[in-house]
Amino acid sequence: MLVAFSVAPSGTGRADGSVHDAVAAAVQVVRDSGLPHRTTSMNTEIEGPDWDTVMDVVKRATEAVLPYGSRVSLVLKADIRPGYEGELDGKIERLEQAIDARD
Repeated sequence: MLVAFSVAPSGTGRADGSVHDAVAAAVQVVRDSGLPHRTTSMNTEIEGPDWDTVMDVVKRATEAVLPYGSRVSLVLKADIRPGYEGELDGKIERLEQAIDARD
């Protein structure tokens, strides 16, 4: 199971609107989980064997953001494909192969 998610506080009171400290707290939870993951400028992707494992990490990452604002926004997208592993990189590798084949 792959999940891409973004979690951020609002109502932070920061003049610059930055949420990097809160996002750092969430990403630390993901890193500490030991699950394969990738963080980009817009979201974090994690891969796990099942709903319970992955959603536990998402929940804990969301809870880590709570102290940084008066509310939290969570956006989540999931790719549920039982029986597959290594798809965090596998999907990208297949995409690159398809692009190369077009040349």
